Amino acid sequence: MNSGESIYIVDTTLRDGEQTAGVVFSVKEKTAIARLLSEAGVDQIEVGIPAMGGDELESIKAIVDLGLKSSALAWNRAVISDIQASLECGVDAVCISVSSSDIHIDKKLHKTRAWVLDEIARTVNFAKSHGLYVLLSAEDASRADEGFLVEFCDAGKKAGADRIRYCDTIGVLSPMRSMEIIARLHRAIELPLECHMHNDFGMATANTIMALRGGATFANVTVNGLGERAGNASLEEVVMALSYTEQKRTHVDQSKLLGLSKAVAEYSGRKLWESKPIFGSGIFTHEAGLHITALRSDPKTYEVFSPDLVGGMRQILIGKHSNPDSLLQKYAEYRIELSEEQAREILPIIRDIVVEKKRALFDKELVEVYLKWKQSTDAAS
Repeated sequence: MNSGESIYIVDTTLRDGEQTAGVVFSVKEKTAIARLLSEAGVDQIEVGIPAMGGDELESIKAIVDLGLKSSALAWNRAVISDIQASLECGVDAVCISVSSSDIHIDKKLHKTRAWVLDEIARTVNFAKSHGLYVLLSAEDASRADEGFLVEFCDAGKKAGADRIRYCDTIGVLSPMRSMEIIARLHRAIELPLECHMHNDFGMATANTIMALRGGATFANVTVNGLGERAGNASLEEVVMALSYTEQKRTHVDQSKLLGLSKAVAEYSGRKLWESKPIFGSGIFTHEAGLHITALRSDPKTYEVFSPDLVGGMRQILIGKHSNPDSLLQKYAEYRIELSEEQAREILPIIRDIVVEKKRALFDKELVEVYLKWKQSTDAAS
């Protein structure tokens, strides 16, 4: 993998995504997800943790045996035996993860900064001596001393690391801080940077986009935003935001994302909520009458991208905020032709029912309203 002007997508659904509490993928499911990720054009897939052994080792080997276009990256601690396990799997790349913040170095590892730098040199050298592409991951980088973080990266560079992963491990960054910190690190080191953002404050996608503005060229993501606690930056959100808000292209085929998203939702048992960006069932559903009238004139008035692009479908709901034009369009779906005057007569009846039920009406209910109104109108005439 090179470090040109393109944005590279690195997916960690099979590693950090499976670390979502309660989520477990079978070997069959992992290989299916890996295949879908590769078919979608993801540049690199973080396939798991070989040192775990058992089913994890089996799934990683099975993915490597698929011969996918995507690079296969295995996650490791800064431990030689971990890297040896990765070598046995046949992956072409390894992530070597080392704590970079003082709180992690002291309270988690019970070590020193000097020890961290020594382990980076030892393990990165070992991996490079065996022909592996090496990603050095700075765990908890967002809480690390920036001066030490530069030393951390320099140690990796001297040992032969190919790129650095900057981890906002507990999701404490804001978008502007993400850009500023990555920009400073980008100026201080000469290695490509990858951003790995968690969503504890709901800003993982925004932080990823801004880190890329700051100079990172690799985005680490998960399908549907799976991940520990509140999850990680979402693959589909990052890819679509890059395209539509940043005018940046990736190698990902956007038309392949829906099938991938549905598969991961099924395998993880984590259904997409209705208003989930990109693939939520309600994001192309419109109720407000003025919006529906405008959409009829030009869909771009209220839709950034076409539902067809992501396998969605525009739907019109009839509710409290509908207008006569909404009724004309909705009833036309049932092949019921109304005049504008008739729509104006029916609308108050519908609004009363909507307020009583505290929801939009179902198709069957709308047809029943029309039939009762027509019956009463015919009887009166």
